Amino acid sequence: MKYIIVGAVAGGASTAARLRRLDEQAEIVIFEKGAYISYANCGLPYYIGEVIKDRNKLFVQTAAAFNKRFNIDVRVMTEVIAIDAANKTITARNQVSGEEYQETYDKLVLSPGAEPLRPPLPGINSEGIFTLRNVTDTDYISNYIKDKKGKKAVVIGGGFIGLEMAENLHGLGMDVTIVEMGNQVMAPMDFPMAALVQQHIRSKGVHLLLNNAVSGFERIDGQLKVSLKSGNTLEADVVILSIGVKPDTRLAVGAGLKIGEARGIWVNEYMQTSDPDIYAVGDAIEFANPITGKAMITYLAGPANKQGRICANNIVLGNVQQYKGSINTAIVKVFDMTVGTAGMASKHLQLSGIKHIVSTTHNGSHAGYYPGSMQMSIQIAFSPEDGRLLSAQVAGYDGADKRLDVLASVIKRNGTIYDLAEFEHAYAPPFSSAKDPVNMVGFVAENILLKRLSVFYWNELDRVGPDDILLDVRTAAEYNHGFIAGSVNLPIDELRDRLNELPKDKTIYIYCEAGLRGYLGQRILKQSGFNQVYNLSGGYKLWKSCTEESAA
Repeated sequence: MKYIIVGAVAGGASTAARLRRLDEQAEIVIFEKGAYISYANCGLPYYIGEVIKDRNKLFVQTAAAFNKRFNIDVRVMTEVIAIDAANKTITARNQVSGEEYQETYDKLVLSPGAEPLRPPLPGINSEGIFTLRNVTDTDYISNYIKDKKGKKAVVIGGGFIGLEMAENLHGLGMDVTIVEMGNQVMAPMDFPMAALVQQHIRSKGVHLLLNNAVSGFERIDGQLKVSLKSGNTLEADVVILSIGVKPDTRLAVGAGLKIGEARGIWVNEYMQTSDPDIYAVGDAIEFANPITGKAMITYLAGPANKQGRICANNIVLGNVQQYKGSINTAIVKVFDMTVGTAGMASKHLQLSGIKHIVSTTHNGSHAGYYPGSMQMSIQIAFSPEDGRLLSAQVAGYDGADKRLDVLASVIKRNGTIYDLAEFEHAYAPPFSSAKDPVNMVGFVAENILLKRLSVFYWNELDRVGPDDILLDVRTAAEYNHGFIAGSVNLPIDELRDRLNELPKDKTIYIYCEAGLRGYLGQRILKQSGFNQVYNLSGGYKLWKSCTEESAA
């Protein structure tokens, strides 16, 4: 058998290695139009920022080592420019010599990846404007910054890579501005969690311009001028374009393969395209979202590597393993914070018409009495019918990553909030609390689902009418430090003794700092004859972040 693979980064390289492990006698040829294979794409911003100092550490395998280890014919700087599916041949072009030639195949795997969006704005091809997608881009950016000794950087786009680049350029001592067209960074997240991240970014001295779009670029006297649609202009020595990517489907289109609703290469559950002898993996493909059932594309290395393994199994063994899709579990380091998401954000669930309940909790990363505990915010969305967990978003510090992994695991296997409440974890004071933040998320959600807890949200203060009561149950000192306008203060520890001060025929909206004392207050009131009582989800902490960022 002869297998040809187009693309040699995450999906392609993992497919090739697995093919060899399953079939020692096969002829395997892998084409890569770039100069490097199997590199750590996600590590590129950290090399530019000199966090990773040894460039060689970016490479999982070199072409020579891959050939020696797996006996695979690796052809770098060679682009596959056409596929003749009827005759099962590909046409390749050596980008150094210009030579074009054909190769036959028995099975073909497409892993062409995605390409950065580069809109046709005036001056976008000016010197000093870069996209970051591969090692060559990384070298250009790194060398340019060192040669020009630039002091000002503008990052266009507040997604994962944009935020990583902003942090790393800031770490080099540059004055960094992030320009984001939307009203928040990190589009896969809901606004309340993004607001926490934005406040952290601003605290580091990075300029964050939201609801701003770039209209063009101009190079004057060796410096870039970045024009915004608002009419403002920014000065920059270097500009990083990080406004998104799109699947590279050119080869697939040319070969007559089916392109799906999400504009990616259509594959079935076996990673097989509309041509049974051509498979596809990675950033260029689309598949059914496990939550909505609708077509989606994911630009993540984890799913691409898993797809490669499954694809190879199916090619050699005969479609024996199904790919069950991705819930887009992703994480990013934003200065000191760890921020991650899994499943579908509430705003995207709403667009898909999926009913859900949102709950936000704040808990310590480990036992509060052990030094170093820091607050972690977790937002989940779950089904009101059966409690199925639909999404999780985490913003915190130490231990945020492991909580996200647990939550993602529950989402992936269609678990429920009851699974979170029953989750058994390793506990010792340096690592967690006897009730882990994951348990607390489950407890709160269970209370909401069983109607022991009624919540309202940070953007629903207009629900509070002139005859209603907005009750702050924090201490007087906390209240005096900052409060929601129109609220009255009645500390939780005094509530039972002062119930006569509250009218039972009024609707009462309670809040505290994080939500727990508000819940306790609600339970006291509801069991004391007060029927209409609601607690602010996420508490004053979340409300304050959201309102401040909304006004920024």
